[in-house]
Amino acid sequence: MAAVNRVLWQDEVGAPGVIRERALPTDDELGDRNVLVKVHAWAMNPCDSMLQTTALPFVKYPVILGQDVAGTVESVAPGSGAASKFSVGDRVFGFTANYGFQEYVALDYTLMAKIPSEDIPYRDAVVFGLCITTSSFSSSERTICTSNTPSWAPPRRASRFSSGAAAPGAGSNAIQMATGAGYDVITTCSPRNFDYVKGLGAVTAFDYKSPTVIQDVAAELDKGDCAGIYMAAGSNSAACRVSAASKQKLFVASSNPIAPTEIPDGVEAKFTFGAGIGPEAFAETLPATFGGYLPEALGMGIYKIAPPPQIVNRKGLDGIQEALDIMKAGISAVKLVVERS
Repeated sequence: MAAVNRVLWQDEVGAPGVIRERALPTDDELGDRNVLVKVHAWAMNPCDSMLQTTALPFVKYPVILGQDVAGTVESVAPGSGAASKFSVGDRVFGFTANYGFQEYVALDYTLMAKIPSEDIPYRDAVVFGLCITTSSFSSSERTICTSNTPSWAPPRRASRFSSGAAAPGAGSNAIQMATGAGYDVITTCSPRNFDYVKGLGAVTAFDYKSPTVIQDVAAELDKGDCAGIYMAAGSNSAACRVSAASKQKLFVASSNPIAPTEIPDGVEAKFTFGAGIGPEAFAETLPATFGGYLPEALGMGIYKIAPPPQIVNRKGLDGIQEALDIMKAGISAVKLVVERS
């Protein structure tokens, strides 16, 4: 094990990250729940680039950004709850809230999983962390039932599920989880991504820029009982207007804050994934994510690596700023990934 850890700090808004050294946590500091992971790949998320450029009231700087990591277990406290699940040398992937841009990361053992096959490289496994955590947490609020069986055949209240802005990471995972649960998924995205979302399981895709998209999506959803609408990215107002146009007045769950002015009368909408969420909050969704379906389905080859990774040329922590700059310039239907070496 290395004597020190290297960490990318975001000291203030509007500045590039700065790499500094810090001590590695001891087994006592890891405690009962944490596993120390030597990171082999980091994945970028929109919130990482946003927090580098935009001041938010609930974020105090300096801060370590980064959510998604994949690597090998370096240390776990003997006799801990984490040690009952993971051992030194395990290949793993997982999620952490604003703590990931380090060479060694302490992960809560409930928010990580073993990479189920040696055929899955770190660059592929790392794309899931925040995406599946966000989409499962948001969609389970009032819509998708979860099951820890590979077939995902729970009792269902409805036959349909709507996912908005499906090409981003959370939308890609929402489609696969809802499809695995037995729902017909109707989604919106750019026409260039129609084949992509249908390859993940969506049965119908609509152009999100079409002048009739609100009416078209509402009419399609009303062809059957719909569980709800999940807005992974994009316009909450559009999702709420679909609900208002639907005869079912569907509940809208969103990964982004919803302004009261975006919610028409008679529509219920909620921002389901915000600041201050700790590991305990995800207990309900673990059977669908790290604790069950995701690693099982990946191992069986029925869950796809989505969005696919786009590898940044520069390696290590030094490559993360390059990746964030690429993200600010705009990407579509890919996940930017930085490899350790």
